[in-house]
Amino acid sequence: MKTNRALWFGYSCIGIIVAMIAFLTPWGSLTSAHIGLLMLALIVVAIMLGFPTAFTLMGMGVLFTFFSYSMQGDGFTLRAVKQTLDLMVQRAYATMTNESLISIPLFVFMGYLVERANLIEKLFRSMHLALARLPGALAVATLVTCAIFATATGIVGAVVTLMGLLAMPAMLKAGYSVRLTAGSITAGGCLGILIPPSVMLIVYGATTGVSVVQLYAGALFPGIMLAGLYIVYVILVSALKPALAPPLPVDERRIPLPEDAARVARAQPGNAMAGLLTALFQPRAGSAAASRLFLWTHLAVALAPLALFAIVMGTVHQMVTTPAAIYDIPEELRLGSAEGTTDAGSLAEPGGLAEPPGAGGLAEPPVALADPSATLAEPPVASAQSPTADGLAEPPAVGKPDQGAGAAHAAPPGRAPAQTAGAPSGDAERLAAPGGYWIGFAICAAIVAGFYLTLNWQRLLLFRLLMESFFPLAIMIAAVLGSITFGLATPSEAAAMGALGGALLALAYRRLNMPMLKESVYLTAKTTAMVCWLFVGSSIFSAAFALLGGQAIVESWVLSLGLGKLQFLLLAQVIIFLLGWPLEWTEIIVIFMPIFVPLLTAFDIDPLFFGLLVALNLQTAFLSPPVAMSAFYLKGVAPRHVTLNQIFLGMMPFMGIQILAILLLYAFPGIGLWLPKLLYD
Repeated sequence: MKTNRALWFGYSCIGIIVAMIAFLTPWGSLTSAHIGLLMLALIVVAIMLGFPTAFTLMGMGVLFTFFSYSMQGDGFTLRAVKQTLDLMVQRAYATMTNESLISIPLFVFMGYLVERANLIEKLFRSMHLALARLPGALAVATLVTCAIFATATGIVGAVVTLMGLLAMPAMLKAGYSVRLTAGSITAGGCLGILIPPSVMLIVYGATTGVSVVQLYAGALFPGIMLAGLYIVYVILVSALKPALAPPLPVDERRIPLPEDAARVARAQPGNAMAGLLTALFQPRAGSAAASRLFLWTHLAVALAPLALFAIVMGTVHQMVTTPAAIYDIPEELRLGSAEGTTDAGSLAEPGGLAEPPGAGGLAEPPVALADPSATLAEPPVASAQSPTADGLAEPPAVGKPDQGAGAAHAAPPGRAPAQTAGAPSGDAERLAAPGGYWIGFAICAAIVAGFYLTLNWQRLLLFRLLMESFFPLAIMIAAVLGSITFGLATPSEAAAMGALGGALLALAYRRLNMPMLKESVYLTAKTTAMVCWLFVGSSIFSAAFALLGGQAIVESWVLSLGLGKLQFLLLAQVIIFLLGWPLEWTEIIVIFMPIFVPLLTAFDIDPLFFGLLVALNLQTAFLSPPVAMSAFYLKGVAPRHVTLNQIFLGMMPFMGIQILAILLLYAFPGIGLWLPKLLYD
């Protein structure tokens, strides 16, 4: 029944589009631009009917390109066929030589490796225990796990499916509402298309020409903001209506102690750090039987925060106390230098320009009068050491071969001799650390001290669980994003590093084998081929649309409306939001972004800011029925009593949160633009 409703909704959308084509097209005065708009409407109808997007774009583009060349030439001739084929080859070649696309297969391969390393189960378990005291702990843990795992994989279907198998039974068993459970899983699983490294941002950058590096830097904080809004909503709902998300029982918050840990805990109750040190260096009867390997391993785990604190604070101290670099600039090259003047004392100001002296300066040459015997006289010769008052003096001997390198330069009156610059950095005294550093040091030291003072055996085992599941993924993601954001590597190089990191993680968790590697390579090739063919089809389609004049008529229509900057942004985002109902994000980007982006110049809109708004808006393509793919992914693994209608209703509040996030980015553009400006301007 629900499927029939979705079909009827799709057919209704198609009927509306066909009716608009029939009644709004000026059939009596049809121009090539109107044919371009007709092509745009037909492509939407064809995709909604289920035709493959890439080949539909390619076929429509070739057909209408041939039609456009025929209209401009002598009709259906071989010349029009040749022009069409030439354009198709050129567009395909330009797409295949786009360097931005190189990172797509590498990021996808990294995602499949991480997905098949089976990290998500340990990650969800550790997040669940770490956040157990929060209202709606399971839902919050689901969102955090989805955000981390979706960032590492970027594969929405895989994250939603895995979390549906892992988190949904646990949440339903704990008494959570079906709607809250479904909404948390579907909304969290979609975060991977926004938080870098996101394939969607690469596709947008390759389509519109915006820097992928700046897109990654700009999308980081909006993605974190959206995930934070999801978590705040779940906590508020769970706190106000505990029946929707009952708190976890106390026994489910505890981690069973291993045998060795139980022995040491019985002998050394209380602080785990003190117990480990005592068991190692002052063994007692109760703890002597504990394995030395167990004790040293857990001591290393316990000391990890202290080591991290020392490394970070030491690195920051090194940075803030290093004096600025001083370059050795010769005196004669300094601005305002008095070198090269005839008389340093004649300058009105040190290093400035002055009128030449009235006497003893340059004079008009003697003019030959009536006396033919009058001739030009040689100027008086004066030595550089004792210039005469009537003659020209030699300029100061700067850089003469006979002058030593250490000769002092004469300083103008009122100026101290220039200090020698460029002293070796090892000899320079370090600067004093600023007060902000010591404040940060004190805060971090207090946090570390609080960690050790409250470190019992339960928290130590939880911290070890986090180190085994959360920190490896976090380090890999931070390495990939940090190398891109700070310019240490291009997106393609960082993607290669991420793929290697995914393989190392799978190897560390003993999941890397030939069948798993073969399947990951196959799925990566399949996904990459789909994206590349989509780009080829989009490129040909855009060329046909421009040849027919469709882009020009759209631009003239939008400009004739007299919209302001804010009004155009609202109109564009509303259109994209509505397109997200029947279409997926790939189709929206490759078909409609080439239409919107040329209009940004007329309204003085930064394409980077527009791209961030579009990225937030396209989250709705996965949460808006009837083509809400995440809902169908979850329905495929959900228990039978969970209906598609319940999943759709559970997604609605999270779609409202997405709209709120878009409005916040509208109101405060610095959320997305601050980091790119800080790093690259």
